[in-house]
Amino acid sequence: MTDEPAARYEGAPFRRCGASGLMLPPLSLGLWQNFGGVDPFETGRAIVRRAFDRGVTHFDLANNYGPPPGSAEEAFGRMMAADLRPFRDELVIATKAGYRMGPGPYGDGSSRKYLLASLDASLRRMGLDYVDIFYHHRPDPETPLAETAGALHQAVRSGRALYVGLSNYPAALAIEMAGLLQGLGTPCLIHQGRFSLLDRTAQGGLLDALHNAGIGFAAFSPLAQGLLTDKYRGAVPADARMARPGTLPPERLTPAVQRTLAQLGAVAQRRGQSLAQLALVWVLHHAVATAVIGARTIAQINELLDHREAGDLTAQDLGDIQTAIGETP
Repeated sequence: MTDEPAARYEGAPFRRCGASGLMLPPLSLGLWQNFGGVDPFETGRAIVRRAFDRGVTHFDLANNYGPPPGSAEEAFGRMMAADLRPFRDELVIATKAGYRMGPGPYGDGSSRKYLLASLDASLRRMGLDYVDIFYHHRPDPETPLAETAGALHQAVRSGRALYVGLSNYPAALAIEMAGLLQGLGTPCLIHQGRFSLLDRTAQGGLLDALHNAGIGFAAFSPLAQGLLTDKYRGAVPADARMARPGTLPPERLTPAVQRTLAQLGAVAQRRGQSLAQLALVWVLHHAVATAVIGARTIAQINELLDHREAGDLTAQDLGDIQTAIGETP
């Protein structure tokens, strides 16, 4: 791992997060998959080191990432101790709470008790004094928004977090929560939502609402959990995520999706890049603060970080992509 900052940041066009002063790299590394207790620690460590060397300063976690829950944060804590501690001021580390983390009534939800206790546990697992961003992971109709907003405000006021964000909120609810946070004096920095060539729900009002409110957008699953890669353009490889029980069921690879992948693959081939690289360029063509990627190998992280080499999308590229995904130009 290099200790030369100039080499690390060369060619990494950082983006402003909403109306804040915080800059984020175009690609951030998420530890949702491949960094749990069941995964090889040294492989994950090598991916994190390589990503940081290439200008990825933002690492995205959650209390329940694993498996088992909490183990991704524990692994990242070991990486901090072994490699990243001297660079803490160059890192933007995020975690989340809101999904089930433990048994009983205090291991799930959006209460002040759960959110702040979860944040404390996350800090212990990662060996940190604070996180840069603390997200509420999902809306909870059982808890008043004001209570959740108060807990997020307390996280910043107590020094446990520098900023707060939301994840998986619909547009109207996100703006309502942002208003509550603004009233408390803790603006909502960022919203994290699913966004890809195969899931453009965020374009149905969320992106515009966030932009108008000065809130940044972090796109997660920009590769549609791996569907937007060359491996699914033919027979599914035995080592692919879809070939294993988990988060990517085979039913998602419908004939219509296969046709779309073939058309998008043709655009990528014309541009001299992989389908995954094209998918990232398309996401970053929009007004997003960062795209949160995952990786299982060094080769994958290098491929994704090379997405800029083919340049920006041309008018022909955009038109062919719109045809492939069924959008009206």
